[in-house]
Amino acid sequence: MELQRIQNKIYEIRGQRMMLDFDLAEMYEVETRALKQAIKRNIDRFPNDFMFELNEKEIENLVSQSVIPSKSKLGGAKPFAFTEQGVAMLSSVLNSKKAIQVNIAVIRAFVVLRQHLADYKDLKENIATLEKQMNLNFKDINQALHYLLNKDEQQISQHERKQIGFKK
Repeated sequence: MELQRIQNKIYEIRGQRMMLDFDLAEMYEVETRALKQAIKRNIDRFPNDFMFELNEKEIENLVSQSVIPSKSKLGGAKPFAFTEQGVAMLSSVLNSKKAIQVNIAVIRAFVVLRQHLADYKDLKENIATLEKQMNLNFKDINQALHYLLNKDEQQISQHERKQIGFKK
C-alpha cells in the first residue's frame, strides 16, 4: 500500500490526527457497514481516545473541505474517526491477512507523519534561534523575495489582460 496515499487520508479532527471509517474500509477491502459492525461487536476495545463518532459540524466541515463529496455518501450514518491506536486495535477486530498488511502500512504512515511534524518543529525552532542571534526577521526577507519573484508575473498578467472600455 502506497505510503503517500495513506498519509492523504489522515485528517486533523479535534486537534488529533485521525482516519475515517470509510477510508479504512476501502483499504481493508470491506464494506463500511461490515467494518462498523465489527467495531460495534467489540466496542470495549475502542475507548474515546481510540475512536469517536463525528458530529454534524465536523461532517459539514469535511464536506466543505471536499474530504467527503456530500453527506449523501455517508448513507445517513455518522462516520467513525480513528486515532493511530484505534487503527492498531482494528487489526485485532478484523483478523485477516489484508487487515494486518493495511495496519502495518497505516502505522508506518502515522510514524512518518509524526517524524515530519517533529522535523518541522525543529526547523521552526532553528529559524527562531537564528533570528534572535542575527537580529534578523526572516518573515521580512521572505516577503521581499516573494515580491521580487512575483513582480514580473504581475506585470505580464496585467499587460496580457483584455482591455475594457472605449477603444479607438
